[in-house]
Order: sequence, then structure tokens, then C-alpha cells
Amino acid sequence: MAIELPPLPYERSALEPHISAETVEYHHGKHQRGYVERLNALVAGTDLAGAPLEDIVRKAQGAVFENAAQAWNHAFYWRCLRPSAGGGGGTPSGALGEAIDSAFGGFEPLRAQFDALALKLFGSGWVWLVQREDGGLALAATSNAATPLTGSDIPLLACDVWEHAYYIDYRNARAKYLEAFWNLVDWDFVASNLK
Repeated sequence: MAIELPPLPYERSALEPHISAETVEYHHGKHQRGYVERLNALVAGTDLAGAPLEDIVRKAQGAVFENAAQAWNHAFYWRCLRPSAGGGGGTPSGALGEAIDSAFGGFEPLRAQFDALALKLFGSGWVWLVQREDGGLALAATSNAATPLTGSDIPLLACDVWEHAYYIDYRNARAKYLEAFWNLVDWDFVASNLK
């Protein structure tokens, strides 16, 4: 069975005014779709054909890895977001909030460290809130298609800092995109990833 482009968990315009419908259409409908289509072409007729996407990410190298990881990273990213009107943004609470307090000293220090990591990431990539094997939380930045899925960290939250995630709305102002991003984080989804 071929890997499919997962539908968005909301309408394309639902993230406005923080992320426009045009950006979502371009990002999901062109970039993510392209990764999925290239991946399916690359694995056709190989032992990876029909494998679950996560397995392909963990086993593949080269172009197959790049397209599989980007397909997975993007699917995860969209689930990390929720329209502001539907409860996106705000601050985390419960076990997640306690874990953030323990690891970072609160939500604002987490946000400051996360943003600093995203702003200094050279080129394209991802910034992640992850859970380590010992249960503690940490931040990680990955370049290009790299993903925590290939290591021992559990991804909790992803922010796409490839220019296609924000160029239409914010041009090259990554800091403004990050400000918008925090208005959309789905803390319930992030918390659901805790082990």
C-alpha cells in the first residue's frame, strides 16, 4: 500500500490570521504532497514498498530517507497545530506543564529557549520539544529532513523552520512566524505524546 498524504485536521483557512490559507495550501498541498509522491516513486518495487512510514524513516538512507522523513515531519507538524478559535495556543497544563516547569523553569523560559534555537538554526530544518529516555524534556534542532524519530527521543512538538512554512506570510522574518506559531500550538496533542 502506498503512503498517502494525510488530510489536514482542520480547514486550510482555520489557522488564520497566524498562518494563511495560501501558506497552508502551498505547504501541505505542494511541498508535503511532493515528498509523499517522490517517496512512493522511490520505494516502488523495493522491500520498503508497503512498509509503514515510520519504518521507512528508521530504515532508509539518502533520497528515500529525506522524502520519508519530510513526509513524517510534516504530518506531525500539522497535528501540533490547532486553530486559535478551537483552543490552540495558550500555555500547557497538567503533567505536560509540570514537566516543562521541571525542565525549563516554566513556559516562558521554554518558549525563549525554543525561539532562540529556531532563530540560530542555519538554513532549513526543524525545532523539537522532545522527551528523553529518562522521561525529562529537552529541545532539539535538526537540519533539513532529520528527525528525532531515528533516535531515542520521543517527539512531542515540532516547528517547521523551512522557509516554505512562513515565506508567504512573513517573508524572511522567522521571528514573526515563531510568534504566530505559539498562538496555534495544540497542547493537548503535545501532551498526548508524553510517555
